[in-house]
Amino acid sequence: MNSQSLRGALDGLVRAVRGYPRRAPLTLAYVCLLLASHAWVGHGLSTERAAAVLGHVSTNLDNLQDHPVPALLGSALFFDGTLTDVTSTDFVGTLITLGLGVCCFLAWVEHRWGKVRAVAVFLGGHVAATLLTAVVIAVALRHGWYPAAVRQALDYGVSYGAQTVLAIGTLALPRRGRLPWAAFVIAWPLGGADWSGPLPDFTTVGHLTAAALGFGLLGVPALRRQRVRATAPSRAASGSGQRRGSVPEPTPSRAAGTKTPPSSA
Repeated sequence: MNSQSLRGALDGLVRAVRGYPRRAPLTLAYVCLLLASHAWVGHGLSTERAAAVLGHVSTNLDNLQDHPVPALLGSALFFDGTLTDVTSTDFVGTLITLGLGVCCFLAWVEHRWGKVRAVAVFLGGHVAATLLTAVVIAVALRHGWYPAAVRQALDYGVSYGAQTVLAIGTLALPRRGRLPWAAFVIAWPLGGADWSGPLPDFTTVGHLTAAALGFGLLGVPALRRQRVRATAPSRAASGSGQRRGSVPEPTPSRAAGTKTPPSSA
């Protein structure tokens, strides 16, 4: 890459960063919330209190039976990873889920389809993948494929929702890059899978389920069309005595499709 190309790439990156709050304000606010909650449990609470908070929002079977809504929603307020141990595999997972999934592709979904659909896709993937994985865990426990301790396992974070938008983000790529990207979305959870009997560990099951949900949503017509943007006044309108202005920007809940989207440990 020559100096001119490098300068152009850097200029494009600077423009993208400057425009991020305007293009994806909800995603930016969510990222700030995740960083704040991560700092809170990591540095603002004692070890015992932090463990109690994360244990309460964990989406394991016992919590889903006892307090399902607080567990499902609370789990989406934290990410399970590290921002400091850059040599660990946990940091790689953080880059994929928080970096690519939330910061990049959730922002792309918000900009393309609006805030309401972005929330529906992300939270829907988070909740649906968690509940479907809970069913798999229950069946696996019945057959002895998972240890009984899985019922109380610590399981929280945004990775299922992130995995869903990573799959949907296939649309953001050039056609020649879509198949390799889809293969990556499926392969990366399998890289650290721990197989127990015929099934991998339940978090791998959850990530694969979330990816399947995301790829399935690619076939929804309302999610394949970009939301309507504001347009300039027509010549006919500008020539009349009455000023007819631009078509107003639609609210995020009303996109170019006629359907609302289907409804992200």
